[in-house]
Amino acid sequence: MASVTIRCKALFNNHSTTIMRKTLSRRALLAAAAAATTLALVPASHADDNWPVRPLSMVVPFPPGSSPDIIARTIAEPLGEALGQNIVIENRPGAGGNIGTRQVAQANPDGYTLLFTINGPLVTAPRLYQKTLGYDPTKDLAPVSLIATSPNVLVVSPSIGVNSVKEFIETAKADPKRFNYGSVGPGSASHLAMEMFRQDAGIELLHVPYQGFPQIITAIVAGDVHSSFMVPAIAMPQVNAGKAKALAISSLKQDENLPGIPTVAEQGFPGFEAISWQAVLVPAGTPQPIIDRLSREIDTIVKSDKVRDLMARQYFTPIGGSPDVLKEQIEKETARWTGVIDALNLSLD
Repeated sequence: MASVTIRCKALFNNHSTTIMRKTLSRRALLAAAAAATTLALVPASHADDNWPVRPLSMVVPFPPGSSPDIIARTIAEPLGEALGQNIVIENRPGAGGNIGTRQVAQANPDGYTLLFTINGPLVTAPRLYQKTLGYDPTKDLAPVSLIATSPNVLVVSPSIGVNSVKEFIETAKADPKRFNYGSVGPGSASHLAMEMFRQDAGIELLHVPYQGFPQIITAIVAGDVHSSFMVPAIAMPQVNAGKAKALAISSLKQDENLPGIPTVAEQGFPGFEAISWQAVLVPAGTPQPIIDRLSREIDTIVKSDKVRDLMARQYFTPIGGSPDVLKEQIEKETARWTGVIDALNLSLD
């Protein structure tokens, strides 16, 4: 009889334990659901208050030592200090900057991946690579800050004997089949800038693509290439040495980093502009409070005397401002260069 009693108690205890476990399990699930609901109701701005809690990645879609890389590193260190986290530069070169740009466009929009790029992947690539680009800058990326701008320099070989834009045009028109220009390849900024100038001036120039600007300036000094729109960092050492001649810069106004060089616009072509610029963007969907924080910190950094001086050595002028400044720049530049590309019937797909 005693054994029967013990067995009954054991069965009762097991049954009670099972009931308690199920009850606790249900309570745990209800508690978890309540917690999830509470988190969902927390405003995004409050959820982002602790950002950043780990290092950030800044993707530069160009090789180490390039102009974008140099400026990105100039910005990254003070930005990391302001945010209290390291910013790791990741160089992802290839396809004129499109590969690294695509990587960021497809990244998690959590505020830990930044893009530091130039204008090409944002304003000309969508028209040049309509089938194969793999991202839409207006839909897949969110603007943060227009970092800086720089004019290109219209450089000619001293061998052609001209001293102004007017003389260059007159000489080219007098012998239409004689003159050429160098660029760093079809669809590049140097190619499109000269094609826009050539169309506006009504002259013929043979396009000669090169691997890079160092090769172009060497050819200009030798007299093998007659002209090019070039980045100042490569052009100016030879200009200052008297081995090449700077006829104009491509900004609307004269540039304090290139004193004494007139603009194309003031030499008979009002509105002519073909500048280089650099910008920071993030994946679309990144919380707005994070974008605003990044924009404010970068604006302070680019307007500091230290960074301004460092940029001036690369012939860049800091801009900064709100994300809307960059948004407007992208829209304006896209309209301009789409027209030039369409006039050339140019596609790189």
